[in-house]
Amino acid sequence: MMIKSFLKLFLNQNPKKKQEHNPLLLLSVSSKPFKHRDIRDLSKVFFSSFSFLFSFETNHLAKMVQVENKAVLIVIDGWGVPGENSPKDGDAITNAETPVMDAFANNADGYTKLEASSLAVGLPEGLMGNSEVGHLNIGAGRVVWQDVVRIDQTIKKGELNKNEIVTKAFQAAKDGNGRLHLCGLISDGGVHAKQDHLYALLKVAKELEIPHVYIHFFADGRDTDPKSGAGYMEALLEKIKEIGIGEVATVVGRYYAMDRDKRWDRIEVGLNGLCIGDGEESSDPVKTIKERYEKGENDEFLKPIIVGGKEARIQDNDQVFFFNYRSDRVREITQLLGDVDRSPKPDFAYPKNITLTTMTQYKLDYPFSIAFKPQHMGNVLAETLGAQGINQVHVAETEKYAHVTFFFNGGVEKVFPLEVRDESQDLVPSNKSVATYDKAPEMSAAGVAKQTSKRISEGKFEFVMNNFAPPDMVGHTGVYEAAVIGVATTDKAIGEIYETCKKEGYVLFITSDHGNAEEMKFADGKPKTSHTTNKVPFIMANAPQGWSLKQTDEGVLGDVAPTILEVMGLKQPEEMTGTSLLVKSKGTKRTHDETK
Repeated sequence: MMIKSFLKLFLNQNPKKKQEHNPLLLLSVSSKPFKHRDIRDLSKVFFSSFSFLFSFETNHLAKMVQVENKAVLIVIDGWGVPGENSPKDGDAITNAETPVMDAFANNADGYTKLEASSLAVGLPEGLMGNSEVGHLNIGAGRVVWQDVVRIDQTIKKGELNKNEIVTKAFQAAKDGNGRLHLCGLISDGGVHAKQDHLYALLKVAKELEIPHVYIHFFADGRDTDPKSGAGYMEALLEKIKEIGIGEVATVVGRYYAMDRDKRWDRIEVGLNGLCIGDGEESSDPVKTIKERYEKGENDEFLKPIIVGGKEARIQDNDQVFFFNYRSDRVREITQLLGDVDRSPKPDFAYPKNITLTTMTQYKLDYPFSIAFKPQHMGNVLAETLGAQGINQVHVAETEKYAHVTFFFNGGVEKVFPLEVRDESQDLVPSNKSVATYDKAPEMSAAGVAKQTSKRISEGKFEFVMNNFAPPDMVGHTGVYEAAVIGVATTDKAIGEIYETCKKEGYVLFITSDHGNAEEMKFADGKPKTSHTTNKVPFIMANAPQGWSLKQTDEGVLGDVAPTILEVMGLKQPEEMTGTSLLVKSKGTKRTHDETK
C-alpha cells in the first residue's frame, strides 16, 4: 500500500513526463515477469525513487519548523521620539492621548530607541529618513546603503576610476570618435543628483584624456532655490578650469528634461536643445541665465540655452552618460534617446548609434550599462521566514501597502514562499473622499487593526506585520490638531492588536520608519510638514518573562529583523548584518500586564 501511494505521488510530481518512458509506471502496471535487461532499469528506478523520496521528505519537513514564539510587527509611519529641540507645542505625539504607547515606554525592559535617519539607514550624513528607506532597512535586517551614499563613498575613496562601467564608457568614447556627453541635474539639492558626482566624472575623463567632453546642464530650482542655477553654473565653470577638461553644451530646466508624467512635448523641448541645438545661443551661460531671471524665468523652467554650438550636440556614434542617481525623472528622456521606446515621439530626428550609460538602474527593462548596479539583498526577513517554513502576511491601507510588500521585501516585486498576499483582505482601502488627510485624520487605522487582529486570530501565520499611516500622512498636512487625532487613533488601534496578541500568544514588536508627528512646528511656530532626524521607538511586549531589549545608543532599524528572528528561535542569515537587541534571562512565563 505504501509503495502504491508513493508511486502515485511520484507520478503526480511528473505530469509533463512521457508516461511510456516512465519505468515507475511500467513497474506499477505490468503483470509480466521482468526480463534480465529490466533488472538494470529496475535498480535505476529504485535508486531514483529513494532519492526522490528522501528529497521529498526533507523538503516536507523543512515546512514544519516549529517557532519558539510567534511574532507580530507593527511599523508606525512617522512616529518619532521628540528631541531636546523639538518644540513642545508642536509635538502631536506627546500631546495626544496615547495610553498604550505611554505604558510601553514606561516598561524599560521592552523599550529602546533606534536611529532612523542619516548613515544609520544608508542615507547621506544628516539626511532625514523616509518611509521607503525605513521599510527597506527594517525588512532587510541590515543597513541598506542608498545609491547616493555608495557613489559618495566610492568618490571619497578615490575609486571612481576603478568602476568598470564608467571606465568602459569613457574609454569607448576615447577609442571611438572622441566624444563624451555628461547629462544630468546640477545642484547640491541631493535629491536626484549631486554636482560633486559630475566633478568626479570629469576627473576620470581627464585621466583618460578624452578629447571632447560636453556637459548638458539640467537646472534645478525645485529642490533648491528657484534662482540658484547661475551660482551652480559659476561653480561648474570654475571646476572645468581647475580640472582642465569639459565644456558646457546645453542649459535646460528640469521641467523639460526631467518630466515623469508622460508630458512628452516637454521632453521634446529638452531633446531639441541637446540634439538639434534649438534654443537661445549663448557664449556666457551665467549671464544668459541671469537675464532669464529678469524676464521671470526660473531654473526649473529654463528653455534650452545653446552654449557649445552645433558641434556640442549629441550626434551619431557618441557616448552619452547620465549621472542622475534617482531614476524616476530621467526615465522618459533616456527611453527616447536610448531607443527603448520612441513611440511617444517617433518623428524626432534622433542621433544614430549612440551608446547610453547610466549612473544607476533607471528601469528594470532598460538595456543600458549601469555604473552602480542595484544591490541584490538576499535573505531579507520575508524571504528568510519563507525559506524556514514560516507562514506570514502583511497588512496596510492603500497609502502604505507598497511599503509592507515591495519595500519591506527588499525593494522587489516578489511574493516569497508561504507569504500570503490577498489584496481583497489585507489591502485596506484608504479614504478617497478627502483631498488631504487632515480632513479625516483617523484614516483607515481601525480597519488595519481589525484585519491584523483577524489574521492573528486565524492561527495560520507565525508572523504578521502591518503599517499604521496616520502620524505620517496627517503629519505631512502640517495641521497640528489633526495630527493629534491621528496619533490617538493609532494608539487605540495598537491597543486592539496588543490584546489579540495576548489572547493568541504572540510577541508584539512595534517600531517606526522615521519621525514626523513629534515635530509639527518649527521653533518660530510655523507649520512643519517634513520628516525629522529623531530616533524612533522599538518595543517588545508579551514576551517571555525576563526577556528585554538592549539599551543602546547604537541601535538602528536594521536591528529589528535580527531581534524578531531570535525571539522566534530562527537562524539569522549571514547576509543580515544587523544585530539582535534581545537580552535573555531565565524564565519562559509570559507577562500580560505591560499596559496595566
